[in-house]
Amino acid sequence: MTSAFTEHVREEKESRISDPRINDRIRATEVRLVGPEGEQVGVVRVDVALRLAQEADLDLVEVSPNSNPPVVKVMDYGKFKYEAAQKAKEARKNQANTILKEVRFRLKIDTHDYETKRKRAETFLKAGDKVKAMILFRGREQSRPEQGVRLLQRFAEDVSEYGVVEFTPTIDGRNMVMVIGPLKSKADAKAAQAKEKENARAQAPAATPEPETPETKAPEKPKTEEKKPAAAVKKAPAAKKPAAASAAKPAAKTTKKEEEKDA
Repeated sequence: MTSAFTEHVREEKESRISDPRINDRIRATEVRLVGPEGEQVGVVRVDVALRLAQEADLDLVEVSPNSNPPVVKVMDYGKFKYEAAQKAKEARKNQANTILKEVRFRLKIDTHDYETKRKRAETFLKAGDKVKAMILFRGREQSRPEQGVRLLQRFAEDVSEYGVVEFTPTIDGRNMVMVIGPLKSKADAKAAQAKEKENARAQAPAATPEPETPETKAPEKPKTEEKKPAAAVKKAPAAKKPAAASAAKPAAKTTKKEEEKDA
């Protein structure tokens, strides 16, 4: 009885585990085997399938437990779990909740203000958000709700390219409210925006270098005279002694001769 209870607890634990059964946890005696490349091997005993998975150094994973017999596949279970986790992470990242944006009108709104609010609402709807159009009544305007209905119906027709009415105009206190839902979901709107950006990048012409023009051409540097080597430079002639110095020496000799004669 103890073993039966233990087996029951083990089965309950396994049923709470979301991961598929792998290798020795597979309880079926016969399985329909799929090879690692997706090839159909056929119905084989589970011990044969385990041996083939071990020989390929891979895991045997039960991919369809409710089939008869269960379908198992030979694969790298660690890699499979990693790729599944990455896909789930990317899905959570791209998941976006629809936001309810609000656009307010006055019953006597001018054309320019109406067009500004219409363009803003179209931007919200393109991004995948809902638009809550609200008319604020003042004083005696509350006695003319049909004018508010006509204004909201006109607004719904003007933005019908991007959204559809989800809640028709209703009175909410002193206001009248209508909700318009987008034609595209938030995720589809983001995907469309990303595709438009990729197409814009692909269609952008490649940058080509501009041809040189006299205005853009860089000015040439002026040529400088090459210096001659030092050996080629002629030495300047020595300066001649002044005539006064050469004339002074004979005068000195004459004076000496005169002194000898006098002696």
